[in-house]
Amino acid sequence: MSSDSIQENTGNKSEYWLDLCKYDLDTAKAMLKTKRYLYVGFMCHQVAEKALKAYHSYFLKEEAPYTHSLKKLTDLTELSEELSEEQINLLIELEGMNIEARYPTRKSELVQQLSDEICKELVSNTEEFLKWIQSKLSV
Repeated sequence: MSSDSIQENTGNKSEYWLDLCKYDLDTAKAMLKTKRYLYVGFMCHQVAEKALKAYHSYFLKEEAPYTHSLKKLTDLTELSEELSEEQINLLIELEGMNIEARYPTRKSELVQQLSDEICKELVSNTEEFLKWIQSKLSV
């Protein structure tokens, strides 16, 4: 496979991940409207994860790793050096929401912590994070 084909494939893969981000962000907003706060956090995590995978595919020209760890993805892409304090805090906050939504060992405690105001902020910050990643890609 030529390097042009590899670039074309990874470009398409980046677009694939970004399309999923948009869908997941819309889902987070729908969950916010219905006050399903645990799933707002879960979907915001999905947006951040897939945005990082789009970045990984685009710049590293390889398949994104099979991981849900936002920390691992930022480290692999070396984006951790470029993140603002607000972005770091967002990713830290979202990291646990993936596991808790899938395997809710402390679901009631987490749901009590997630208010409408907190979830609106999560969605807004996640949307800004996605825009920031998209600004780095020319797809």
